[in-house]
Amino acid sequence: MRSRFPLRRKILLGIVVALLALVAWLHYTGSAATHGITTQDMDWNGDGTVTQGEIAQAVFTVVVEQTQEGNRQCNAFAWRNGSGTIRMDCKTVFQPDAE
Repeated sequence: MRSRFPLRRKILLGIVVALLALVAWLHYTGSAATHGITTQDMDWNGDGTVTQGEIAQAVFTVVVEQTQEGNRQCNAFAWRNGSGTIRMDCKTVFQPDAE
């Protein structure tokens, strides 16, 4: 009788679980890539082009702190090692009136 989960499926399941755990950890620690930032906004050095290196930085080395004060929502982007803020993006969001 064959096993329901052969070795190949167990390995694949282990890889999928490990990747999901990595994404959950990145989101928990504030990774910019898991907090809704678009690729066009990942220009960390401000030269006007987004490279693959800057996309990788958004995943592993750039964190975002999201704050809200009234209608104002701000995202502060900083290096994970604490060496300084890269930039801060703020916008005003109007909520519909409650009836």
